[in-house]
Amino acid sequence: MNLTDATRMIMAESAAFPELMRAARDVYDELSAGRRVHYTALNWILREAGRKDLYGVLRQKHGTGAFEDMVTALCREIDRQAPVPSR
Repeated sequence: MNLTDATRMIMAESAAFPELMRAARDVYDELSAGRRVHYTALNWILREAGRKDLYGVLRQKHGTGAFEDMVTALCREIDRQAPVPSR
């Protein structure tokens, strides 16, 4: 699964949460246009989806495998971009 698909999954289920839907749509639009999205935006939509309890809805509608693929795609990109704290 790519980032665009992962973002679209969150966007599709976030209609009840306008701020999350707006943020997911902005990320989706940027990714669809071939532009890079900062990891903080990806991190925010992933965390907010969890706070709004969308994970259960996503699992039920798309299946556990697709849900895990979505989370993995987003987390890999967040991990790739996020700075590594020095010790």
